[in-house]
Amino acid sequence: MGLNKKSVDDINVKGRRVLVRCDFNVPLKDGKITDETRIVAALPTINKLIKDGGKVILCSHLGKVKNGPNEGESLAPVAERLSEKLGKKVNFVSDYNVTGDAATAAVNAMAEGDVVLLQNTRFRGAEETKNGEQFSKELADLCDDYVCDAFGSSHRAHASVAGVTECVRAKGGSCVVGYLMQKEIDFLGKAVEDPVRPFVAILGGAKVADKLNVINNLLEKCDTLIIGGGMAYTFLKAQGKEIGKSLCDDEKLEYCKEMMAKAEKLGKKLLLPVDSAVISEFPNPIDAPVDVEIVSVDSIPADKEACDIGTESAKLFADAVKSAKTVVWNGPMGVFENPTLAKGTLAVAQALADTDATTIIGGGDSAAAVNQMGFGDKMSHISTGGGASLEFLEGKELPGVAAADDK
Repeated sequence: MGLNKKSVDDINVKGRRVLVRCDFNVPLKDGKITDETRIVAALPTINKLIKDGGKVILCSHLGKVKNGPNEGESLAPVAERLSEKLGKKVNFVSDYNVTGDAATAAVNAMAEGDVVLLQNTRFRGAEETKNGEQFSKELADLCDDYVCDAFGSSHRAHASVAGVTECVRAKGGSCVVGYLMQKEIDFLGKAVEDPVRPFVAILGGAKVADKLNVINNLLEKCDTLIIGGGMAYTFLKAQGKEIGKSLCDDEKLEYCKEMMAKAEKLGKKLLLPVDSAVISEFPNPIDAPVDVEIVSVDSIPADKEACDIGTESAKLFADAVKSAKTVVWNGPMGVFENPTLAKGTLAVAQALADTDATTIIGGGDSAAAVNQMGFGDKMSHISTGGGASLEFLEGKELPGVAAADDK
């Protein structure tokens, strides 16, 4: 699953119109961007295309856009921030149709090195349906070449991610990946296909169901699989333990037994928590003070809920990481949004920060936790895609990656 795909380094864009699918799905509060990580991550590719004399047309989705186009999910704040970061004006086309007359006029007026940002692609609605075919064609009409640099959306076969490539290719254009996309696939691809060993994978989060195929696939690839977070309690119940009011996916108990048997058969270590932080009532709001008791997983009280790994589990997991050469982590160890219940996640983050191993954080909540706790710069790679990195770890082919030209 390594990247044998053409990148922005393999094409000459001088004087050509280049459509770049970015991931500008940034958090907004009162119209202001609260985290610009995704904008910063897109800059190397955009700057390279500007420097090479391309006419750079950017597109992205933002938010879920459930009730149709609205100013609250417009990319206008992104255009403003991008202009500051690039040190040049980004011409924002606010047209809710995304590819209408205003976009065509803006692109026709471009000189080499100019940058245009189109409106939120989701304002067109149902990018992945039949409606997407027309949208794909219209996007392709605006450009000569296409660059996908939106790893976070690459698991979706949407018009602006995969559909557009067929139309660009049909008229003789190139479809390549950007630097961010290349970095994601190099790190995740190498970890899954050819890791330096020992290879330790850490999975957390709430539900086993979300990570069924990831557990199965990683057991075949890694040397040690650590399972924490809410999903660990389905495994513990499958071992016959009393888990109180802890999260449990009763429909997946047999699956957990199968995975534990598979680990044993393959000679892989599968580590589960040995103790837990238990609480009587779930905090409301989520970051409210809460009383915690650390108990063995063999003695979780029937009226308590486990919401984090305990101190012994944190040591056990940290020790497993110490000797590793490659570590992939996806999913927190507990309710990390609460300071009292973030200790397990913090301990794992600290262990990863302290190791010399290649450390890869698989997007989503783990990325948020690592950044929030100040360990971001200590990790080898933090993925920008939660769902995409999970599907990658499952061994699935991602439409946005598959659609790029092979080298």
